Amino acid sequence: MNRGFSLILKELGLKETPKRRAMLEVLADEQGFLSPEEVWRALKARFTTIGLPTVYRNLEELASGGVISTVIHPNRQLYYYFCTELSGHHHHFICTSCRRVEDIPECTVAAMEGDIVTRTGGKITSHIVQFNGLCRDCLSGPDGRMEA
Repeated sequence: MNRGFSLILKELGLKETPKRRAMLEVLADEQGFLSPEEVWRALKARFTTIGLPTVYRNLEELASGGVISTVIHPNRQLYYYFCTELSGHHHHFICTSCRRVEDIPECTVAAMEGDIVTRTGGKITSHIVQFNGLCRDCLSGPDGRMEA
């Protein structure tokens, strides 16, 4: 299935390799976020030779290019998520129990930027906002999942 990965990689100036494409497929097929180790294990099922450092390096390249999002978990580990919302700046709600990631299309931080600039005397060049919690399903589910 062609999901535009060739174009995405070309726009980033990255060579399209079978492993890089498979990495994008693994992330795109997941509803939630994955750790580099989970991506690596999924890729080892397809490729006999792929190292964890290769996975880390490629994830960082893809995250730097904005193709995937970095999820900062309360456990202080980095995770990655293939974000299908490419229409502009937005934020994410992260369920720390089931790993679901939901797009928050609006950004209200811009309203605070003027006050921050006035207080600090600095210049804001970017911001990162991530909301962590439990999704509706985890809050009301019969198995009573709690935060991991």
